[in-house]
Amino acid sequence: MKRTLRFQRKYLCIPYVIFLILFIIIPILLIIFYAFTNKQGFFSFDAMIDFFSTPTKISILLNSLFIAVQTTILCLVIGYPVAYFLANKKYNKNGVLITLFIMPMWINFVLRTGATRDLLTWLGVNGGNAPYFATLVGMVYNYLPFTILPLYTAMLKLDKSQIEAASDLGARPVQVFTRNILPQSLPGIISAATMVFMPTISSYVISDTMSEGKITLFGSSIYISFSNNQWNTGSFLALIMLIIIFISMLVTHKFSNEEDTVRGGTW
Repeated sequence: MKRTLRFQRKYLCIPYVIFLILFIIIPILLIIFYAFTNKQGFFSFDAMIDFFSTPTKISILLNSLFIAVQTTILCLVIGYPVAYFLANKKYNKNGVLITLFIMPMWINFVLRTGATRDLLTWLGVNGGNAPYFATLVGMVYNYLPFTILPLYTAMLKLDKSQIEAASDLGARPVQVFTRNILPQSLPGIISAATMVFMPTISSYVISDTMSEGKITLFGSSIYISFSNNQWNTGSFLALIMLIIIFISMLVTHKFSNEEDTVRGGTW
């Protein structure tokens, strides 16, 4: 009976393996193939040489990273106090407020971006006179809910007894925050930063809509390359994107593991 049960459980992973092969492994292999071949299908470094020899493409990549970092920082600065407030049952007893903050995620992504552009235009700010600022506002607005949700989840798990004990022992509010609240909420910060930073780099709808086409991000370059049937160039750009995402995941994972080790030793 136990052998039969194990035999059945072993096959539960088959759908996941099929999904992994069809939608992750094969697309990545195709990207690698096109990135290092030419139009005739022969092995070539033309796409790589073209990228590193074109200052415009490198500039777009650096600008995309800069905007992604700015968006992540702004979302954390705005989302952290909001999540802390929402996690306080004194002000959010039935969870209605967190639902109100998450509701924009239920609306179509393009509609949200278009509505934000119309609002800024009504306020006198648009892609014509402030494309960079408009793009940054659109990024922060669209990805702020992705920051608040993981931070809110982390705030709910705060050990209130430690916070109260620190206050009772004479710690100042700043010390309570830096030495108690912030370390406990660090996993939520890492999760929120990951959920904002990685999709911001690959985003192109927000920048195209908010800046009226005046700001080109790395995701836009990939889209333009594939739209113009430049499969080799687009694949190499997509490969760079995958490498950046992989590196950021490794850094955040390592940082998260180190934090768990420190917290485990302290507690």
